[in-house]
Amino acid sequence: MKKLFLFLLASNLYAAASAQKHVYEDLLVMFVDEKYEKCIYKAESYTEGDETKRDALPCLYISMCYFEMGKDEKYAADYPRASRDALKWAEKYRKKDKEKEYFANYEDYWAELNTMVQEHGENQLDDPKGVSKAKQMFDSMTGYYPENPGGWLMLALAQYKSNLAKEGDLSVAQFDKVLAEAGDIGTLPKDQKKLLKNALIRYADHLTSKGQKDRAKKYAALGKDHFMEEPDFKGLWDTLK
Repeated sequence: MKKLFLFLLASNLYAAASAQKHVYEDLLVMFVDEKYEKCIYKAESYTEGDETKRDALPCLYISMCYFEMGKDEKYAADYPRASRDALKWAEKYRKKDKEKEYFANYEDYWAELNTMVQEHGENQLDDPKGVSKAKQMFDSMTGYYPENPGGWLMLALAQYKSNLAKEGDLSVAQFDKVLAEAGDIGTLPKDQKKLLKNALIRYADHLTSKGQKDRAKKYAALGKDHFMEEPDFKGLWDTLK
């Protein structure tokens, strides 16, 4: 399964890279051959070169390499921050690909990265000692994928738990804007729908705890037509009746 994912990803990388001056075939070969450390070293040299430092793809290769390394125990000792570095370089990539010239070619990667952030971020959000890490992770998500609505609401929750009320309010406002621009929730990718559902449940619970039940119901209603068949969302809705 992993090999198939890498093959499809490599095909997308080549198609996208061919559209720009620098194709980065060397990075493609190293990534597919799972020579992640070598790929990172070479890609970093491109991010510093006069002719290539503005290109987005080297940053994407670095992010993907760190992501794969973060899943493999053999890199744990030497690269304990691999998953975090994957997020950092994903943000750097997005800053260089502001017009999303290549972004859509890597939907599978963004889905995997989103899933990793959601799983680890929510676990940290539930740990009083991990809220700061959760905030960093969801802040990164909104950096590399600002069109993902659930990320903004999760970031807001982490900010509220960090006593950053003003920042939390701004993130909720951004969530409102991004969700409106996304249109039909049903068209969102599977990973984004799951994140959105969990974020709505958590935010409604947060509002209820603050005595804002009507506002909680307003936000829960955003997912009513899409998540009512899921027990956790239905359980929330029943408490708001």
